Amino acid sequence: MAPFEVLYGRPCRSPILWEGVGERQMLGPQSIQQDAELVRIIRRRMSENHDRQKSYADRRRRPLEFSVGEHAFLRVSPTKGVKRFGLRGKLALRYIGPFEILERIGEVAYRLALPPTLTGVHNVFDVSMLRKYVPHPSHALREVPVPFQLDASYEEIPVQILDRKE
Repeated sequence: MAPFEVLYGRPCRSPILWEGVGERQMLGPQSIQQDAELVRIIRRRMSENHDRQKSYADRRRRPLEFSVGEHAFLRVSPTKGVKRFGLRGKLALRYIGPFEILERIGEVAYRLALPPTLTGVHNVFDVSMLRKYVPHPSHALREVPVPFQLDASYEEIPVQILDRKE
């Protein structure tokens, strides 16, 4: 069964089913040529729209490359109920670091020099998880202690019950 038929309970009106009940048209070469022309127009317009949307997306997309010895921030993506790198919540840090890049692995992966507190975390990250660190003369690099559990998770336990409702 076609997805359209599953959703709407009736078959999709294809060029074969366009005539109404009781009327019958003979499909000839002209109708087939018209349908083929419509398909070409639709494909061309879809291609134009695809190219337009791609150009909008490419304006914001930049190729990101790092060299060995540079520093980069590591993205921390907390999800509800999971505590990654010891951080969670709305106001938690989005990036931690900066960490030094030790080596490039493949096209889009980099090995970072993580502190001893993050020994349980694999030190190879995709470029999408990194953000370039732009050094500033007044900025001194210091290690921020990040509480970390070996399984990178925790269980939420309520501290206090504030209200009850029946």
